Amino acid sequence: MSKKGGAAAAASLVKLMVPAGKASAQPPVGPALGAKGVKAMDFAKEFNARTAHLEPGIPIPAIVNIQPDRTFTFEIKTPPTSLLLKRAAGITSGSGKAGAEVSGSITLKHIYEIAKIKMQDAKGVEEEQVSIEQASPSPQPPFSFAPFRV
Repeated sequence: MSKKGGAAAAASLVKLMVPAGKASAQPPVGPALGAKGVKAMDFAKEFNARTAHLEPGIPIPAIVNIQPDRTFTFEIKTPPTSLLLKRAAGITSGSGKAGAEVSGSITLKHIYEIAKIKMQDAKGVEEEQVSIEQASPSPQPPFSFAPFRV
């Protein structure tokens, strides 16, 4: 049975993680977009132009919206939170033993700065709605710890 007068073919989304300023037709861009009929070099040129102001090589998430006529638009997101946390802590990789070893530490100020960066991705949240004073713990904890004896 044919679908006469039915809805047009839906647009498809492709999520990519591409180094800033270094997009090319090589994997992961080429195979992901080529399978959808989009020229990877067109995407690479536009992506590199939009990410020219960013640090080269930093991984940037991109969401590509491909229309049925093979035209595309894309949205660039902020770098992954894990990358920002590792950079703030001054480490290159996490602990080998999660929960048992601490590989680095960050301050509340670092978390606030990372949150400001990530708020660019959040829709409907403005910077005025979040302040470091609201996020910081009270100076006097409402409880005290008794020494533990064995």
